[in-house]
Amino acid sequence: MGANRDVTIEDDDTHGLRLLRSHSGGAGPLMSAENVRAMLVVRLNQIAAGGSGVDPDVLGALADVINRWLIPPIPAYGAIGTGDLTALASTALCLIGERPWQGGASTARFPLRPADALAFISSNAATLGEAALACRDVLELLRASIPVTGLALLAVRGSAEPYAAAVHEKCPHPGRRRVADTVRGLLDDVELVPSRIQDPYGYRAFPQVHGPAVDVAENAETIVTREINASSENPFVDVAGRTVWHNGSFHTAYVGLSLDSVRAAMFQTAALSAARLGTLVEPAFTGLAPFQAAPGEPGSGIMILEYVAHSAIADIRRLATPSALGNAVLSRGVEEHAGFSTQSARATTEAIGAYRTVLACELVAAVRALRMQDRMPPGRLGEVFASAAAVLDPQVEDRPLDGDIATATDLLPRLAAYGVY
Repeated sequence: MGANRDVTIEDDDTHGLRLLRSHSGGAGPLMSAENVRAMLVVRLNQIAAGGSGVDPDVLGALADVINRWLIPPIPAYGAIGTGDLTALASTALCLIGERPWQGGASTARFPLRPADALAFISSNAATLGEAALACRDVLELLRASIPVTGLALLAVRGSAEPYAAAVHEKCPHPGRRRVADTVRGLLDDVELVPSRIQDPYGYRAFPQVHGPAVDVAENAETIVTREINASSENPFVDVAGRTVWHNGSFHTAYVGLSLDSVRAAMFQTAALSAARLGTLVEPAFTGLAPFQAAPGEPGSGIMILEYVAHSAIADIRRLATPSALGNAVLSRGVEEHAGFSTQSARATTEAIGAYRTVLACELVAAVRALRMQDRMPPGRLGEVFASAAAVLDPQVEDRPLDGDIATATDLLPRLAAYGVY
């Protein structure tokens, strides 16, 4: 393996175990149970696709582990996008009983054959598992952002013109057109009387900025789905042709590059959310006191929401640095390139958490503005408002807003159903 690829192994019965032990030395915080379970499912699916050379009985062992909710302790640091060797070696040691599962759970030992060791760990299952979950979550948030934007547009008495079919029907970008169509659908029963000739970019350019985010996220989901269901093994064991092919399928450049694009697009649309939040604290846009403070008394109202949102956006900006810009030369120079898709998946997961916070702040502000304006939107946008108003605190006196942000964050998955394009 690596620079040892030409070394002849005489004691074959113990070599596999030595390989697992030597490659299980990860470090850092443990991966979440959800990400580890995703890794197990992906590796099971990969082995089932054929080409790994692993004993088919390993499939039953992995299925048993998944069904019994057994979680191997997997440190976060140990992979750079060219194979999750540390994660899968640690998993293999749990399978054979040499290492305990998390929580001290016990299970029957499964004796991997010596020849199975390399074949089992030669995979990007951990990276692909986290990437798949990240794609699911970011697409959900991108959908939720559309009804949140609709509420904000209504609260500032904005214009529906930027979403008109005539504006977008000649445009070839599917994301842009679908976002505009969805906003239009939410506004179907709403009578908007614009207060301005032109709205700020947060509203006027929403389809043009949010649309690319939808497109790149869906592209990433397509790429990750292909990888998960492919037989991307190195070496690839061609049983029918009785040949073993050494290749570069360990390299997940497609995944890393697509997720790098997701984070860049996420930053762009999160910045628009913060821009809309800025209008929701302005009397010229809402007709309310500055910062939507309680009537008749000086107060800070929702002032702090802007600080929270921009703090989260600063993290998205930091995390949007492309992981693909890195490189590494390893194993005595024989492995001279890395795409860092593992780091790209992890950064995307973290950026999604920050994006949730930004959207939650906008949602709190939009609902509060509509309440203080005593406006109840009709139709589907009214359903969105009612869902939020039912759980968000109606008090407008100065008070801590952390509970409101948390409640709004929890509500976003439900609102995503109104943003289906």
